Amino acid sequence: MRFLVLFLAANLTPEMQVVLDHISVASLRGHLSFIASDLLEGRATPSPGLDLAAEYIASQFRRAGLEPEGDDGYFQTATLMLREPNWEGFHMSVTAGGKTFRVDRSEVYLLPDSPLNLDNAPMLVVESNARPTPDQARDTMVFRSVRELPAGPQVRDPENNFRDVSRNLIAKPELTELLKTGIEARVTLHMAASVERPVKVRNVAGLLRGSDPVLRDTYVLLTAHYDHVGTRASGEDRIYNGANDDGSGTVSVVEIAGALAALDPRPKRSVLFVTFFGEERGLLGSRYYGRHPIVPIAKTIAGLNLEQVGRTDASNGAQIGTASVTGFDFSELPAVVADAGRLAGVKVYKDEQGSDTFFSRSDNQPLADAGVPAHTLCVAFDFPDYHGVGDHWEKIDYANMAKIDDTVALALLHLASDAPPPKWNESNPAAKRYVDAAEKLHR
Repeated sequence: MRFLVLFLAANLTPEMQVVLDHISVASLRGHLSFIASDLLEGRATPSPGLDLAAEYIASQFRRAGLEPEGDDGYFQTATLMLREPNWEGFHMSVTAGGKTFRVDRSEVYLLPDSPLNLDNAPMLVVESNARPTPDQARDTMVFRSVRELPAGPQVRDPENNFRDVSRNLIAKPELTELLKTGIEARVTLHMAASVERPVKVRNVAGLLRGSDPVLRDTYVLLTAHYDHVGTRASGEDRIYNGANDDGSGTVSVVEIAGALAALDPRPKRSVLFVTFFGEERGLLGSRYYGRHPIVPIAKTIAGLNLEQVGRTDASNGAQIGTASVTGFDFSELPAVVADAGRLAGVKVYKDEQGSDTFFSRSDNQPLADAGVPAHTLCVAFDFPDYHGVGDHWEKIDYANMAKIDDTVALALLHLASDAPPPKWNESNPAAKRYVDAAEKLHR
């Protein structure tokens, strides 16, 4: 059993203490050592590793006694279109500076909509963050120079035709170094049109049914994304394990679900626990949930999303016993979390650089767009291994993560009680779109 600071413990109710006693450092370490293991190969959307993670999360929801709330047990199933290159008949060569370079398919990333048949056409290579001029983009075949190519194919959501960004990329150092000098280059390229196929992906959802006969039909959501970015093409360590981003949020959802499920009686409101696919591809899983809510949006009083809650070695200094909530002044929900943090010994604050900026960049956004007060809680917005292969489970500060989870669990207890639901801040111009969405939702 872990004990909170004594002068704070006097403020804890027996119900709170039961929940806190079920949040375990060892349990969090055990969950994350699997979710972020090499076996899952970075949990790309889609991938066998992502499917393994989904099965594991579902097994933990089952173990906790949560009700399955998907269309297939604990799974809410979506269909994406996977767009891949067709290498049949591929040929590419570049002539520059009196030399001809043969470009192998492992050195280029192309997903053409229609067949490409170029012979000695003008070519331009720009740095990865540079923009060609309109004339250059129109008159030449533009490639971006990168160190390595994306490991996976492109994903398209057929419901809204959203697709992750596709560019013409080239990773051939001796050629791109030569082209940096501004020398004229011409390309011969023959490639078939890309091919698409449907793939199934899954959000994982479990419901802790409320105990109050009326309030049980209102809901609080706790969410995180369980995907990451997969693998890279080469290198001694090829796997982006994503322990902090967002394995830490995923296992926290699992752990807190088990802790609240231990209560008897259970909270008055129902709590839905969801882990999303495809956040790294553009919030695909949470946007799918927003279009196909498992529980009624109009009956959902709040949503709290967890991102990067395990690493304390933030780029702006150590973050021990602290957490930030995005959109801190947008609604009353962050104040609820801050009050819970005072009980758990965690300072919940507004990060002046990240709070508003990151509000729209995680899985709280689709709920907020629908009018539900929904925010993301984060410990380190940036850390040394962000989207790097070094984001391993051994680097997590599990004791600190358990304190963060204490805070989240206590906030959920308040939200799932008969306390008034949090509201958007009508006096904050930055929240106006969400105020308007809430009025429309409840009109």
